[in-house]
Amino acid sequence: MKTFLLASALMLGISGFAVAQEAPKFFSETYPSHGLQSALEARSALQSEEAVLDAKTRELISLAVAAQIPCSYCSYAHTERARAEGATDEEIREAVAAAAQVRHWSTVLNGMQYDLEAFKSEFDEMFGTTE
Repeated sequence: MKTFLLASALMLGISGFAVAQEAPKFFSETYPSHGLQSALEARSALQSEEAVLDAKTRELISLAVAAQIPCSYCSYAHTERARAEGATDEEIREAVAAAAQVRHWSTVLNGMQYDLEAFKSEFDEMFGTTE
């Protein structure tokens, strides 16, 4: 029961939850025991009340990254958490498609070795940004 409660706390982003030996197996059996507690605390800190991003936005970003890594475990977990935080199927599709667009253009620009300084100059001119 402790494992279930801790796993629920982790997935829900509840901070200050447990010691390393109570972590769910998918954490405790895959992460070095001497660093597990601090890793869990760091993860929890990003989901605390002090976090600037709301939970739905954070989960959509996490899903977009997971899709690009790619990581089936993360994609599953962050899709489910995004839905639990109120994300619609359309928002989920858009987050993944936005990540795909970033990956697409990164592939093109990097593959063609487009000059980074020229890119920055063109981008800043297009969007009126400066350093």
